[in-house]
Amino acid sequence: MSAGSSPKRRTPPLPGRPVRGSATGRPVMALLDLLGRRWVQRIIWELRGEALSFRALRTACDEVSPSVLNARLGDLRTAGLVELSEAGYRLTPEGQSLLRLMLPLHDWAERWARRWR
Repeated sequence: MSAGSSPKRRTPPLPGRPVRGSATGRPVMALLDLLGRRWVQRIIWELRGEALSFRALRTACDEVSPSVLNARLGDLRTAGLVELSEAGYRLTPEGQSLLRLMLPLHDWAERWARRWR
């Protein structure tokens, strides 16, 4: 990297823009690309209840590095799924809608896990 340049930050996957698996940015592929980024699903899951401060969210996410957490929160904020309020980070209505779609996967995973206990 040359002097004075900064590292290129990956932009979050959004519908209508090229994403992994879709040159045209099909909405479902943009969502799967976003959800496939490290820590994104865990952050959404940990924000399923009350708003959390950065520190509390980092603790809930097993001490993920601050730089990764900050980057993922930026992705989720740009995508309109997370917002920063006076109380801390929380899911937006769109983020809550996505979480509701994830809950049946949680139930399925719990049933699946019982088979292996």
